[in-house]
This record gives sequence, structure tokens and C-alpha cells, in this order.
Amino acid sequence: MSLNLAMILKENAVRIPNKTAVICDEQRIDYRDLDRQINRLANTLVSLGVKRGQAVTLMLPNIPEFVVAYFAIVKIGAICVPINTLYKEREIEYILSDSESVAFIACSGFLKDAVLAFELCQGCKNLIVVPFPKVETLPAIEGVHAYQDVVAAAPETCDLVMTDADDIAALVYTSGTTGKPKGAMLTHFNLFFQAFVLPFIHWEPGQNDEVALATLPLFHSFGQSCVMNARLARGSTISLLPAYDPVRVMEIIQRDKVTHFAGVPTMYLQILNHPELGKYDLTSLRECVSGGAPIPIDTLERWKQTFGMEIREGYGLTETSPVATFNFPGKDTVYGSCGERIWGCDVKIVDPQGNTLPPGKDGEVVMRGVNIMKGYYKNQEATDAVIKDGWFASGDQGRLDENGYLYIVGRIKDMILRGGYNVYPREIEELLFEHPAVHECAVFGIPDDEMGEEVKASVFLKPDRTATAEELKQFCKDRIAPYKYPRIVEILSTPLPKGPSGKILKRELRQMHIDAQQKKS
Repeated sequence: MSLNLAMILKENAVRIPNKTAVICDEQRIDYRDLDRQINRLANTLVSLGVKRGQAVTLMLPNIPEFVVAYFAIVKIGAICVPINTLYKEREIEYILSDSESVAFIACSGFLKDAVLAFELCQGCKNLIVVPFPKVETLPAIEGVHAYQDVVAAAPETCDLVMTDADDIAALVYTSGTTGKPKGAMLTHFNLFFQAFVLPFIHWEPGQNDEVALATLPLFHSFGQSCVMNARLARGSTISLLPAYDPVRVMEIIQRDKVTHFAGVPTMYLQILNHPELGKYDLTSLRECVSGGAPIPIDTLERWKQTFGMEIREGYGLTETSPVATFNFPGKDTVYGSCGERIWGCDVKIVDPQGNTLPPGKDGEVVMRGVNIMKGYYKNQEATDAVIKDGWFASGDQGRLDENGYLYIVGRIKDMILRGGYNVYPREIEELLFEHPAVHECAVFGIPDDEMGEEVKASVFLKPDRTATAEELKQFCKDRIAPYKYPRIVEILSTPLPKGPSGKILKRELRQMHIDAQQKKS
């Protein structure tokens, strides 16, 4: 079956040519112009020798050129490899080499590391530099081109390459928490399916004024599928924010009358706790979606109390394109749950031996369906380790209730084994969020000679509140079983470390603790 993800832009250029597709500050691009820009870059890539099935790495923030480049690459049947804009030379070079990229599109703001990585990668022949945030003087190196120069003379029309549905459209690298990052092969069908069948994509009469705010990084599968692809497939407008900032988020919601907002839990918390929240009109919002990490129930309740609307939580991973479950519109949100399985995706809970567990029992979340990746690029061993008989093993600990709603307890590797008892960090984090002084928190295990692992909580307080470590420890001790409460509570003077999508990086907190202990000894 022939299918190309870029068909969604091609069709909209004909169906709604004058509709605004992309907003970025003062820049507005309609679907006709967006299609023309995509075609120019697609023709440029072809002229530089990029062929169907070859990889092109993309290192851009949320700017119009990301959308243009992503769909230009896909349109010619090449493979888009979007990477973290925080990466440095060594990390960039690894992905350029591992993905066998033949071309690289990057911002002038990342020029130094981009050029160093480009020079190290023998197979990458061309580096196209996008002038953001400003035009830089490009080094006199063979294969380095200024974006504005190479696309200026390119034709505005370009034939869509009719790829097979099972061809790779995007190679999205996982965060690499257990070794080097692995490239999840997402096919045209994986991504096309997500764009059209995500449960929160529901077209209602009179609702074609949709504006979605894209502050989640588009190089991440959440922002890529759930905001960019899904909203553009629907013919909506997306407003791009290159770097997350809660004030800018509120300003843009007010300015562009944003109707749909997708974020990670920390984003919602920062908006709720921001002292300037009352200055902005956010009443245009109709739908808010959370993913990337479990959202505290306290945050859900406060958001509904403040705005009179639910945050709908979903669940998935890069390898599931990414959505697997969701709290569907038209149904009451089940707090603490990330919803039911989406159409075409089966979800079950298994024990360590792979036996299916009944409702209410904790185990590993496994999934199969049309949203599951093709596998890890050039890594059959890693693919076989997570996909068995068509079921993808998530590495997440969870349970299903009698109605099929999924509850995530945490990463299996995050589970703390304290003196023979299983301690699930999320339960303690939910409790800490009930304390009025807690702004952010993370619970994780640290090595302990006596217990094997001990429970530690890192906490960042609200600016107008105070609490001591002992107070927070006692708060937990009074409310949960003795083996669960954190024996160590550390109050940090700065916000907790986060990854590009806003997830709290527990591995960094754990390493900070280990480093501090080593210094003491």
C-alpha cells in the first residue's frame, strides 16, 4: 500500500490554501505558502543528492523551518531524524553516524557543535544552516550551505514520492537512559494513523477555529505527533514557541486565542503557580492534554478549579508513535489514570514471566497495534528484547482497572526495593504534592548498605512558602506505611533538572546524591 505522511500538507494546500497553518511571533504562513516552502526545500535536498530511504538529521527548535524541513524530507521519501537541540558535538556526531545521515539541517544558534559533528561524520555530505536566531558567517567548509541561499532558486512544485506505508518516515532517538540512544523506526503508517485517529482529534461543527500552541519540542514524539502532525492533518493553526516559558505561553494563548494546549505536568504546574497568571485571558482554551509523565492529581484538581476544564491525560512512548491510551473526550476524566486504549492498540499487564495479570494487579505494561514502531534501527538485539510475539514491553509498571483504564505506577527500573518491600515513587510524589509548600518533587532510590535501597525525595518549594526537610518527612510518615516514607528529604534552591520535554531527570538527581556522598568520603 502506498502512503506518504506529507500528503496531509499537500491536500490542505488544495483544500484550505488561505487558512493560516503556522504562526511564529509576527510570522504567519498559510497552507499554500507552507506547501511551496516545503517543495523548495524538497527540491533542494534532491539536488544535493538525497535519495529515497536515506536519512536527513534535523536539529531545529520550534520555528517554521522545522515544519518545512520535516515534511520536505518525508515528501521525497527520505527519513527525518529530529534530534534534541541541546545536544553537543559528541551526541550529534553519534546520531549522524548511527542513522547514516547523508545531510544535516541545523540552526545557526547551534553552529559550532553542528559543524564539528558534521566534519567528523564521513557519510554526511551536506550541512544546511538555518539563520536562527541570527545569520552567522558560515565557515568555508565544503558542503556547508546557507538555508536562504540554497532554497531561493529552487522550484515551488515537487512531486510527492509515493512511499510504502511500512517505509520509515521518522527515526526518533530515545533518551538513552540505559546506554546509547536507539533510533525508533516510525513508519508513514504509524505517524499517519496517529495524526488522524488520536482520540482527542474530533471534528465538531463550528470548531474550525482551532489554534494549537506548540511549546513541546517538535523533535520529541509528543510534540511531533500530537501537536504538529495531528493539528496540521486536521487543518488547524499551530502557534510555535521556540523555547518554553510560562509567561510567553500565557501571552501567546491570549494573543492567538489558543484553543488547544498540550504540555507535560511541570508546564501546567508552572502556569498554575505563576504570580502573573491573573494578568492573562486564557478563556479561549477548550482542550488541555498532558503526557510525558504522570500528572499529580492535585494539579488536575487545581486546573479544573481555576479554569473550569479538565486536563486530559494520555500515555505512550516514542516507540508507540507515541499515544497508546487516553482519557477520551465525552467521558469523565478518571483522575490518576491515563485513560483507555486508543483504537487499534491493545494493552495488557504482565508479570515477569509474561503471564497476563487480572485487573487491579501491578505488572509491566505491554502493547501491540498499528502504533507500534517497526523496531530499533540497525539493532535487532534491542528490538527483540522489547518486542515479543508482536507485544511491545514498555518498561513501565502499571495496572488496569475493571473498566480498562490504565494507571502508571512508574518505571520498573525506578521502583525502589527497600528492605524487601516494593516502594513506588509516584505514590509518595502524589502525597508530597498535597503539602501546600511543595512546587516540584521527585522520589527515587539511593544505595543503602542496610536496606539495599533507601527512599529519597528532592523538593523545590513554592516561592512564597516555607517548609523544612523534617516537616516534609513527618508529613509523609503520618500518611503512609512506615516502609514507604522518605528517610531523606532534600530541599533544593533551584528547580529540579528536566529534559527537553520537561520531564524531571531522576537519574541526574540520583547521580548528584552519589557524587555528594563520594565527596564526603
